[in-house]
Amino acid sequence: MSPRRSRLLLGFLVFGFAFLYVPILLLVIYSFNESRMVTLWGGFSTKWYAALLQDRAILDAAWKSLSLGFMSASASLVLGTAAGIALTRFGRYRGRNLLGGLITAPMVMPEVITGLSLLLLFVAMEQMIGWPAGRGMTTLWIAHVTFTTSYVAIVVSSRLRELDLSIEEAALDLGATPLRVFFQITLPIIAPALVSGWLLAFTISLDDLVISAFVSGPSSTTLPMVVFSSVRMGISPKINALATIIVGVVTTIVVLSGIWMMRQEKRRQREIAQAAKEITG
Repeated sequence: MSPRRSRLLLGFLVFGFAFLYVPILLLVIYSFNESRMVTLWGGFSTKWYAALLQDRAILDAAWKSLSLGFMSASASLVLGTAAGIALTRFGRYRGRNLLGGLITAPMVMPEVITGLSLLLLFVAMEQMIGWPAGRGMTTLWIAHVTFTTSYVAIVVSSRLRELDLSIEEAALDLGATPLRVFFQITLPIIAPALVSGWLLAFTISLDDLVISAFVSGPSSTTLPMVVFSSVRMGISPKINALATIIVGVVTTIVVLSGIWMMRQEKRRQREIAQAAKEITG
């Protein structure tokens, strides 16, 4: 590769990262702004963080969003893992293409269509069987699990396709049951993919606005809905403080998860190398 082309590619890379992260950096800086005007620097201050901690509406919405994200991601991890295994480990069977289409549909479907469809479903179910009674955290949880399961299934199925089947076959030849092979061999190997899928589902659930607006009720307002309502009436520096806290928490979780996954991968590579050495030696 020529030096000129290398500099051009480096320039595109720098521009791309700047386009993505400079606005976030400015948001973090202006969260410590003394002035109420978010675009006018008035000096360093942390008063907006104190004001944020006294805003019960935002704190309640944040707690609901975090709880909803945790429950949705956990349920999606179970369903998505099962769907990923069904797509990759059972060969060709009747309904496989239908299952694949159902898994990918929520990812490509416009959120407005998904939200409206779920709303009509919940209304019809309430009229027929009386459940769910109204809109609330239950309908939000069902809706979030519906579209986050797809992302977990894609991540897990991709990892399963790269898995060396000879390891599992060797365990089966040595007398291990399929269930024991799954929990002692397959599950530890795909653990990084499970963590990635859970984090992805949690982030998407925490960030969702459109679908939540359709299926939520008066007592189940999520954090994105509160932020959207606040921005419509004028941007408050408290929103900058809230966004900074979220960025800090998410960055910490991602870094720690990345370190853990790297260590797990290195450990797995060492174990494979040791096993190969024992076999050949």
